[in-house]
Amino acid sequence: MMTSFKSILAAIAIVVFSQNAYSQQQISQAQIEQFKKLPPGQQQTLAKSMGIDYKDLQSMLSGKTKLSSDEEKNNTEVFPRGTMFDEDGNPVFPELDEIEKEEEELEKELKPFGYDVFANAPFTFSPTMDIAIPEGYIIGPGDKLSIQVFGKESIDVEMTVTREGELVFPDIGALSVAGLTFVELKQFLNNKIKERIIGVNVVVGIASLRSMRVFVLGDAFKPGPYTLSSLSSITHALFAAGGINDIGSLRNIQLKRSGKLIKTLDLYELLINGDSSNDVLLQSGDVVFIAPAGRTVTVDGEVRRPAIYELADDDSFADVINMAGGFLPSAFAKSTIVERYNQSHLRSIVNVDLTNKTELAKKAQQGDYIRVMKTAEMFEQSVTVIGAVTRPGKYQWQQGQRINDLLADIDSHLLVNADLNYTLVVRETDFSRNIEVLQLSLAKAITNPNSVDNIPLLPSDKVIVFSNVSKISDENITLDTLAFTQEELFKKEKQLAKEKYKTKLFWEKYGEENELYDIDVEAEKAAELVNQSIAHFTGGEVEEEVDAKELSLFSRQRLLMPIIHKLKQQGGAGKPIQLIEIDGQVKYPGVYPLPIGGRVDDLVAAAGGVDESAYLAQADITRNEIGSYGVKKHSLSVNLADALNEDPESNILLSSKDRLNIHKIPAWSENHVVELRGEFKFPGKYTIRRGESLSDLVAKAGGLTDFAHADGSVFSRVKLKELEQKNLLKLANDLQIEMASQTLTDSNSTQSYEEAQMMLSDLTKTQPVGRLVIDLDRIMNVDNYDVLLEDGDVLYVPTMSNSINVIGQVQVTSSHIFDENLTADDYLEQSGGSKKRADESRIYIISANGRIRMKAGANWFSQNSASTLRPGDTIVVPLDAEYMNNLELWTNVTGIIYNSAVAIASISNINK
Repeated sequence: MMTSFKSILAAIAIVVFSQNAYSQQQISQAQIEQFKKLPPGQQQTLAKSMGIDYKDLQSMLSGKTKLSSDEEKNNTEVFPRGTMFDEDGNPVFPELDEIEKEEEELEKELKPFGYDVFANAPFTFSPTMDIAIPEGYIIGPGDKLSIQVFGKESIDVEMTVTREGELVFPDIGALSVAGLTFVELKQFLNNKIKERIIGVNVVVGIASLRSMRVFVLGDAFKPGPYTLSSLSSITHALFAAGGINDIGSLRNIQLKRSGKLIKTLDLYELLINGDSSNDVLLQSGDVVFIAPAGRTVTVDGEVRRPAIYELADDDSFADVINMAGGFLPSAFAKSTIVERYNQSHLRSIVNVDLTNKTELAKKAQQGDYIRVMKTAEMFEQSVTVIGAVTRPGKYQWQQGQRINDLLADIDSHLLVNADLNYTLVVRETDFSRNIEVLQLSLAKAITNPNSVDNIPLLPSDKVIVFSNVSKISDENITLDTLAFTQEELFKKEKQLAKEKYKTKLFWEKYGEENELYDIDVEAEKAAELVNQSIAHFTGGEVEEEVDAKELSLFSRQRLLMPIIHKLKQQGGAGKPIQLIEIDGQVKYPGVYPLPIGGRVDDLVAAAGGVDESAYLAQADITRNEIGSYGVKKHSLSVNLADALNEDPESNILLSSKDRLNIHKIPAWSENHVVELRGEFKFPGKYTIRRGESLSDLVAKAGGLTDFAHADGSVFSRVKLKELEQKNLLKLANDLQIEMASQTLTDSNSTQSYEEAQMMLSDLTKTQPVGRLVIDLDRIMNVDNYDVLLEDGDVLYVPTMSNSINVIGQVQVTSSHIFDENLTADDYLEQSGGSKKRADESRIYIISANGRIRMKAGANWFSQNSASTLRPGDTIVVPLDAEYMNNLELWTNVTGIIYNSAVAIASISNINK
């Protein structure tokens, strides 16, 4: 309902805005029809919010204002300046949002009970005729009777009771039947016919019923006279009148006949208890009178049918709760709140125990607002399992219950990515709900029930099982999934997704019951809390912020966040914060809760274990000691290998804020790979050792082939590529600023905006190469000239090229066969010469090895100069900056584009 209403409002708002912006435009007939669907109150509210005259709209709705065909055709959607649009391009009208909010608030308000029964009542109502006629039905004028006689004679006739109440029967005469019941009529006609005709049987029925005129008065929706069937009851009359209006009573509906009160109908008895005994049949001339509503009370909260109810004279709280359908299982009826007007006409609060019979027997008063409160969400005698398990949730606590009683089997109780070496039990220690943490290994607890890791559980304990992945993307590829076929893998991932979704629903449901596990669903807030908790112990800002959106649902960072937050809150004078930190060569460095009796090996297990590069002979613990002169830090050295083997001397007890730092093995390096492409005897990827040089690697590859063009080699490095990418982005941003500044300050600017945008687009599309200019011949032949290799380095050596390339502002970009007798001017002439926009004073050469030789003097192109051309060189004719309004950055832009193009062209030739 709200969606359709909003769409109607949006359609009307469009044309209203159009009319305000352009007075000559009108609202179309189709839009007027949409407006007619709104109630008058909403029409007036919308008109007022849009600043138009409601009378004008009324004239349009009444049809007094019509549109011409031209106006109808030109009635387009026009929006005033400042109109906001959403992502789909639809206009956003704050006024509509306010109206929608008001409508939603109205829908949330409690409504009087029973009036919705008549919401879809027909304006004319007549009961169905395909029912048995009750024996107490009274015959009257207008009833049509069906009489069948068979036996000695056969007669089949239909006769109508006359206005005088008589039935004229052939050969018998007029018989007075008005006022007889249907049973009496059958007996009467049977006797009369058998007296005149001997040896026959008589069957009497009613072919059709007479109509009668009754009045429905008082607070009916449409009071007035109504013509109904003679089988109509009081409720039929109510439906015929459209029901009861907002102030009419459902409990005091009076049936009056000849000025006397015949019956009072309480619709609550019919609607709540299904008792229709007072819903008697009407007679012609009866008056159904609906009295105004009497005293009312409001029932809200944990009842089955919250609403506003009308009171009878002696209704008690028990009667009111019965009208509301009774309490919900979650109701806390012992402390029900009743808001009531006192003698000073002020609202007061009365607490009523509706579990007490004496309190239930008290009478409700006019205007009472009864609010049945909800019970607490806390569970009694239960333990909670949260995290990477197949069936998370609440479980019954039993005396002597241990970890393996809850999680008896690894395969059936845990997810495939559950961490079996790090599990926490969070336990409340006092009425203030302070907590302590116990740490265990699930693998030991399940496989060896007698181990100390199989911790006895207490009521309200929470067992938290972590995932052994930290990022969501890491979960897609595991050793387990590699053994599956594609179809089986899909089924398994689908099942895991379902399990994780159910777990997430559980977490959201039970996370609200206790502040300890109140995980904020907004990822930004969650990440901020994680960062703050880490920064608290590092003494500064977090170097790398946590993006909670990328975290696995049961990662350490997600599940530990509320525990760390709670432990920080518990800290105070004389109560050290029970948190510790680990850094260095572990899988998940960070801040962790200090468990009861926690030692070095427990902290390492919490961090997911050590990396392959961890130095086990020595690790450092930084500890704070509080003395009379303040806090003093000192370092403890432990043998990590002995500590992991549970040696008591090395596996020391940890204290608050201890920080364990695990070093990397000296001279440790991962497998670094460097690639050689092109004219090598053995090209390919090579694993290098630390400190290995480029000349050593070339020798390992067998050296160059006879066709190698060493001067044209391209050496690419990952770090340089990243730096180049950053510089490109910065240059593009600076260029945009300079272009905007030039446009604003230079009124005589003749620069083509399209050309500037095209050049800027070329710059942003330029692929960074990360080229380090080297002299490969010198590297291979000179001892003191070499390059130390890094991971990801790539060396491209092309095939010998015997060409000279000419690019830039020339008539035809082309390549030419190298001729030692030709100069750069000769090659320029062979390319058609320079364009008008060329800067001939800044022509330069990019050597095959990447070096750039700028014009040094008048003899630059002479045969004996240092700028002699060599095979593979590229002559670049740059753009004259004057054509770009002297933008200084254009020189850098064109240079970067040309240089990158040359390097990429060389690499592309190698790849081919």
